[in-house]
Amino acid sequence: MAPTIHDVARLAEVSIKTVSNVLNDYPHVRPATKQRVLDAIATLGYTPNLTARGLRSGRTGLISLVIPDLRNAYFAELADTVMRAAEAQGLSVVIAQSGGERERELDLLRGTRARMVDGILFSALALGEQDHDVLAAVPRPLVLLGERVLHGPTDHVTMRNTEGARAATAHLLDQGRRRLVALGTTTGPAPGSAALRLEGYRQAHAAAAVPVDPALVVGVDGWFRSTGAAAVRDALSRGLTFDGVVAFNDALALGAMRVLQEAGRRVPEDVALIGFDDLDETRYSLPTLSTVDPGRQEIAEVAVRYLKERIDAGSAELPPRDHLTAFRVVVRESSSPVVAGATRPA
Repeated sequence: MAPTIHDVARLAEVSIKTVSNVLNDYPHVRPATKQRVLDAIATLGYTPNLTARGLRSGRTGLISLVIPDLRNAYFAELADTVMRAAEAQGLSVVIAQSGGERERELDLLRGTRARMVDGILFSALALGEQDHDVLAAVPRPLVLLGERVLHGPTDHVTMRNTEGARAATAHLLDQGRRRLVALGTTTGPAPGSAALRLEGYRQAHAAAAVPVDPALVVGVDGWFRSTGAAAVRDALSRGLTFDGVVAFNDALALGAMRVLQEAGRRVPEDVALIGFDDLDETRYSLPTLSTVDPGRQEIAEVAVRYLKERIDAGSAELPPRDHLTAFRVVVRESSSPVVAGATRPA
């Protein structure tokens, strides 16, 4: 049988209360006594029962991160960053995937699982601003991520989608590129970021007095390498001419890059390419991928801090806070200025 707190107390020759004080990092336990308890824990391999501990203290030290899909590399890297930020705050993270399904999102917010954690970081895909009352009734402190709920009842942390996409597009336009594919518009339930990044693409064209050809706005069924590859393959088969691609995330850009190279299009000489998210793998693609760093580290740190403050506030009311992260365009080989004398399609 697994060792219990009674076993630890017996081996350390202290009371159960003393063991509990050590586990909860109570500051007034004598160092020698604390060390005996820690030695007993190590010897027995004792693991505290967080559920029972939570029932006594009202805290578990756990928070939940609800994201649409870990197959999306952005959310995988966000989860890693959130876990590191949470550890710095003395918290552990339970990750849940919603699949972007409304009923699943609702269950993760108000079901039994939600009551087992101290707070929730929630990236919505199906729920939106129309669900204000649902979000307000969540039984645990809540911080919203992403763009689906922009004016919710609690804290909201997200990136500057429109500004980032505008800067990425302007980066290509400034090189003289004039036919830029906007890769990533979606049909059906779409991440709010798709519309915001398309708006940034349009704003950059307007600022440069370059008309947008509607044919260059290319839709996809999900933001994956495979869908980016399929969309660009279809565009080439239709004879669509372009000298640049503004992909709405890095996965789409990497899929597009593969197809362009298979078709004999040089990147960046024939087609300049830029993504969005600054995934780790963009540093190792061939060529390396230009992208927008949306401030993922800042998102994680601020979101965890906001949630910890709400948890610590208990029943006290905190006004909703909005935080938009800083971004930067990261120029790499896929959009480096073309050397003199190189040619591109008109």
